[in-house]
Amino acid sequence: MIEVKNINKSFGEKQVLQDISATFLPGKVNVIIGASGSGKSVLMKCMVGLVEPDNGQILYDQQDFLSADYTSKKDIRKQIGMLFQGSALFDSLTAEENVAFPLKMFSNMSKQEQKERVDFCLHRVNLDHAHKLFPSEISGGMKKRVGIARAIALNPKYLFCDEPNSGLDPVTSRVIDNLIEEITDEFNITTIMNSHDMKTLFDIGDHVTFIYKGKLAFEGNIEDFRKDTSEEISEFLSASYFQR
Repeated sequence: MIEVKNINKSFGEKQVLQDISATFLPGKVNVIIGASGSGKSVLMKCMVGLVEPDNGQILYDQQDFLSADYTSKKDIRKQIGMLFQGSALFDSLTAEENVAFPLKMFSNMSKQEQKERVDFCLHRVNLDHAHKLFPSEISGGMKKRVGIARAIALNPKYLFCDEPNSGLDPVTSRVIDNLIEEITDEFNITTIMNSHDMKTLFDIGDHVTFIYKGKLAFEGNIEDFRKDTSEEISEFLSASYFQR
């Protein structure tokens, strides 16, 4: 389980996150939602260590990531897989080389073990035919799937997905959503997904954290979110509906 407690973050005079406290459930798809500029991306970056909050705690199974020493932080990071919004593949590496990259950097696997793990991960995202293809030779949806394969290469306990279906057509978006849901269930991963897509939330989300103008406006299950009549949620859902 991941908990964030009293997280604040400012950039200059602008406070982006204001006293955020939330819990992310183990083995579930936890969705952080909010409008553009609400602070949801900054919260995720704080959780994975890309941005340092001004204060607060980020607890991975009761261990505070922010106050941990270098070795402990490194151990926590090894348990984290990350799917970036733009996939962030290395253009000069093939699909299999991209997936193998974290194995070469952070594992003690032999070359044969690495190959077997790469084969497994690419097979799991239905890309058996793409091993030798470069990012420039594959579609946006395939790039996302390579990104997912790389994110699960080290068998992470936590999977962070930054707007995983951004820039994809509706059909491909659903494929990526379903794949993330399947992987979460199959490997009992704690998934934290950053999104403003309500279809994604209602289709695969188990737990929702709603950030509104840098503050926590709601945390709970999907059904309670649907039923909530607060002005902030009603405004967001209404805007999301008309943008479809």
